[in-house]
Amino acid sequence: MEHEYFVLARALHVVAVVLWIGGVAFVTTVLIPAIRSSQSAQNRILIFEQLEGKFSFQAKLTTQLTAATGFYMLYVMNGWSTMSWWLVLMIVIWAIFTLVLFVLEPLFLHRWFHQQANQNNERAFKFLQIMHTVLLSISLVAVFCGVAGVHGLFY
Repeated sequence: MEHEYFVLARALHVVAVVLWIGGVAFVTTVLIPAIRSSQSAQNRILIFEQLEGKFSFQAKLTTQLTAATGFYMLYVMNGWSTMSWWLVLMIVIWAIFTLVLFVLEPLFLHRWFHQQANQNNERAFKFLQIMHTVLLSISLVAVFCGVAGVHGLFY
């Protein structure tokens, strides 16, 4: 029965990562550029918060599901003692997103972004897009390395 739980955990892990990083990709490559090019400065913050706020719940849920399933798989495989660099990379990416979603954004990022957008809307949204691009890029590297690593590319 333990094998079935492991397979279920891996499948849930992949679904959670697809929803999480896929959502980040959508926000980065579609939502932010569309808002920057089609909305007036006054509407940008409102539209962004309405749409991105919906994704925020999904991101929080999927990052935690990713952690639960990932740490469960590490436990079952006794992977802590043989941790590969690509596994550490995946955990670091998860930790960055968890820190941003659960700590930094509620404490100050939300308020700071509003202040920046009120001072210079275009610059604030450009910075937002750059930060999302950086996070998406390192996330995609982690996904690539994780899939390649689990299939033996780095051994």
